[in-house]
Amino acid sequence: MESKDWKNEKLVNAVADIEKDLRYISSIIKQKGREILNEYKITPPQFVALQWLFEEGDMTIGELSNKMYLAYSTTTDLIDRMENNELVKRVKDTGDRRVVRIHLLQKGEKIIEEVIVQRQHYLQDKLNDYDQEQIIQLKEQITKLHEVMKTE
Repeated sequence: MESKDWKNEKLVNAVADIEKDLRYISSIIKQKGREILNEYKITPPQFVALQWLFEEGDMTIGELSNKMYLAYSTTTDLIDRMENNELVKRVKDTGDRRVVRIHLLQKGEKIIEEVIVQRQHYLQDKLNDYDQEQIIQLKEQITKLHEVMKTE
């Protein structure tokens, strides 16, 4: 594979534009998600916690704190409120009863699924002018970039 000529101003500018566009796209989708969350009694940080639990499964408060870049005490407060709203529950680890894991309950899972589907419909609407091949190519390129970034 040829190495890129990073001294090429056009290439450097293109990468800068990609970073900026991805940042804006992420922000817009996140904002749309927050608008959707207004229909539920849940805060954006609670939604992020639910997403992690939905995607990764049960985890400890420490693990969730690390994923969310929050202090342990902040995450504990977040989990307390979510547990009171019956979105999650604390369960003893089957392998080590000293370890407590946070488990996503059906109500929390339902919120995640509904919000994500609405966000997907929003994105689908924005991709309306793309043909099928363009959407597939876009998906493949974003997936490839994500895979490279995940391995770090």
